[in-house]
Amino acid sequence: MKALLVVAAAAAAAAACTVGPKFTRPVVVLPDTFRGVESPIQETGGPTALGDQAWWDVFQDDQLRTLIGDALTQNLDLQIAATRIVEARAQLGVTRADQFPTVDGGAAASRDRAARSVVPFALDPYQRSDLRLTITAAWELDFWGKYRRATEAARAALVGSEWGRRAVAASLVAEVAGAYFEMRALDVQLDLAARALASRREALRLTGIAAGGGAVSLLDVRGAEQLVFTAAATAVDLARQIAQQENLISVLLGLNPAAVGHGADVDRHVLPPEIPVGLPSALLDRRPDINQAEQQLIAANANLGIAKAALFPQVTLTGDGGVASSALSDLLSRPAALWTIGAALAQPIFDAGRTRSRVAVADAQRQQAVLIYQQTIQQSLREVADALVAYRQGRLFREEQERLERSAADARRLAEIRYRGGATSFLEVLDSDTRALSAQLGVAQAELGERLALVQMYRALGGGW
Repeated sequence: MKALLVVAAAAAAAAACTVGPKFTRPVVVLPDTFRGVESPIQETGGPTALGDQAWWDVFQDDQLRTLIGDALTQNLDLQIAATRIVEARAQLGVTRADQFPTVDGGAAASRDRAARSVVPFALDPYQRSDLRLTITAAWELDFWGKYRRATEAARAALVGSEWGRRAVAASLVAEVAGAYFEMRALDVQLDLAARALASRREALRLTGIAAGGGAVSLLDVRGAEQLVFTAAATAVDLARQIAQQENLISVLLGLNPAAVGHGADVDRHVLPPEIPVGLPSALLDRRPDINQAEQQLIAANANLGIAKAALFPQVTLTGDGGVASSALSDLLSRPAALWTIGAALAQPIFDAGRTRSRVAVADAQRQQAVLIYQQTIQQSLREVADALVAYRQGRLFREEQERLERSAADARRLAEIRYRGGATSFLEVLDSDTRALSAQLGVAQAELGERLALVQMYRALGGGW
């Protein structure tokens, strides 16, 4: 009974002391608003902020929703991240077990024979049996919190791996959405190129007829051919890009390269002029990479406590008991019982500064984790600011491209009229037609830039998981 009381008192004392600094979240200076916010509505927090919305509410395209859902189920990177969580959970169990006693059982049986002695007073030969059942226990008392700190670090690694999986999921949503919008933009450009090719082939046919009648020169025919060949080459290159984009999406979905559904036409100019982004402080709780960096800081702080605990004495309790007998019938009798109990204390005396150097290493790693945490926050603020300016300037760029498209289309119409009236050569038609197609393709690319900026902003705000 006294031994039990001693052990209980020792365990209580061990639970009361933990060396090393207690973790506190570092103080981070955050701006009141993101750079690039233009109106109070963009600072609105709560469920209306873009980062708080579910991806299926942000992306209204049914085909895109299907692709994202399949990717979140089948993507190999996400599955790898999930297995890391399983690994971290198992490692937590391994580390936490060090806080408790270890108990081992054993059984042994032996039989030996001694030969007749050849010395005076010789003994007759005899045989002897030895049967043993033992239980051995050992417990290193966690006076200084070494094992509790190790458990704290392992738990932080587990939580960090969960945030890591969420980070992979958020990136995956953004990658699938971006790849899908790029594919749809290529579809639009291919349609423009195909229509231009059909129109130019008809113009080449008519120019050939006119050249046969002597109304135009062979130079005009060659110019019309150049328009056809340019549109055909553009269409071929766009078809290549679409196939490669489909391959990319297939791999993001965890599949082998194959064709994917393109869905309905992407609506033009339906994006809102302003997007509510919320407050910068919300990033600390919403962005997976910031939370993962915080968990890494918690683990580094705990590792510093582990290193400091090595400076203090380590107390270990050991004990074993069991029964031993030469006959199986007497093995469980009281005289066969045996036991041993002991305690040991170990204190580092001289190790050439190894232990203190380990403390210095752990402290430096903790300082690095603090700086990485702060750096991650700064990077997140930059990504949001970049997305805001990209979205705003992208909208203005698209509007200018639309003006250019209208002007180029009118210039082509006028050039066609002038050519038919004999006021200009076919070179003017060739140049204006090329500019018109380039302007149309530019509008499609500008619309893509707007959508990619929206995807970038959604990801930067921590949405998607």
